[in-house]
Amino acid sequence: MKFRRYKMSEIATIAMSNVDKKTNEGETPVKLCNFVDVYRNWAITKDLIPSFMSATAKPQEIERFTLSKGQVALTKDSETRDDIGIATYIADNMDKVLLGYHCAVITPNSALVDNKYLNAYMHSNIVHKYFENNASGSGQRYTLSYNALLNIPVLLPDLELQKEIGQIFSNIDRKIALNRQINDNLEAMARQLYDYWFVQFDFPDEKGKPYKSSGGKMVWNEKLKTSIPYNWQVLPLDKIGKFKNGINYTKGEEGNKLYKIVNVRNISSSSFFVDNSDLDVLSLNSQNGDNYLVNPSNILIARSGTPGATRLLRTNERNVIYCGFIICYALNDVTFKNYMFFTIKKLEQVTKSQSNGSILNNISQDILKRLWITLPPCGLNGKFNDSIMPLFTSIRKNQEEIEVLTKQRDELLPLLMNGQATVNYHLSLAHITPTTLAPLCTP
Repeated sequence: MKFRRYKMSEIATIAMSNVDKKTNEGETPVKLCNFVDVYRNWAITKDLIPSFMSATAKPQEIERFTLSKGQVALTKDSETRDDIGIATYIADNMDKVLLGYHCAVITPNSALVDNKYLNAYMHSNIVHKYFENNASGSGQRYTLSYNALLNIPVLLPDLELQKEIGQIFSNIDRKIALNRQINDNLEAMARQLYDYWFVQFDFPDEKGKPYKSSGGKMVWNEKLKTSIPYNWQVLPLDKIGKFKNGINYTKGEEGNKLYKIVNVRNISSSSFFVDNSDLDVLSLNSQNGDNYLVNPSNILIARSGTPGATRLLRTNERNVIYCGFIICYALNDVTFKNYMFFTIKKLEQVTKSQSNGSILNNISQDILKRLWITLPPCGLNGKFNDSIMPLFTSIRKNQEEIEVLTKQRDELLPLLMNGQATVNYHLSLAHITPTTLAPLCTP
């Protein structure tokens, strides 16, 4: 595969966004595609718009930074070098959706470069290495200057090959996006089931009818200031399990054992389960690290950053620990894990409203220990487990496939860039799907 070398300024225009997150009187209401949206998505589609932040903008900001199909957005400054220069493809025209501050937008010259190829190329080691060497700042914040973005080295094969390569990555991403949408629906079904049974108290009674709606006996609980089923318990969280803060560590430590560590960023997404593929690896002394091992029966709660965010481990992977910004909740009776997960997750808004801190909002163990909740009988809890587990199994399976596809995508790109894999021209683009990816790329 032959490449021609360009500077970014020769094949595209670049704009650095200055659109803030404020809502000002007299300005036009807009949606903002912010740093975190760019960082987490290979492509930005119309389906994501409802999740974007609402703000306002001036006419000149709307004209300059409204996102259009075919553009590539990227993060331009952050607290760490690893978080800058992360790109995403704008897959749809976006009416009154603007790129937010801390990001830049690239508009490619379609006569020279395929936009999907450019997005894939921006994820290559070539570009990441360039960003590492050209980011300014140290310690508190790193940034990419306008001049650094203009001079990004871009390697381009001929345009037709660019389109084929770009389409391969686009197809992989569509499959990843589809799995995420399916999981969103499955998680919504799981939450709805929990709410129906344990918030509305319309779990199936002995005759299979909804309990409360069918006249099931309810009693007033003074602690909760509401009526609950007559044979349910009301307990504070610290009577149901034990809380423990995570490990404080220094990057670069050298110990006698390797651990994967769950950080706040790993539980800040909307998923029920921690993304195993995104865990940092640490070398620590086992006499310290082994005190913070976590397993799938534990519930992880963010103490800061996204206070109250609640997640589970997806697999029984060994040597997984959790950082000091996370609280681990170990239940006395692990059969109540699923019920307690949703119950604590339901309390996220409560814990957020009670969090405090001068720099980051924080949730302490004391706040969590004082929270009183209902606890259903063991028999009903068992029925809930039987109903919820098929949904959890499907969610885990889809998430595992997302991680496999993401790994394949990231490993395929350098092979194509280095000429170790080539696109098979004999196969029509119309038949390119993630399942036909292997025969398309021949070593």
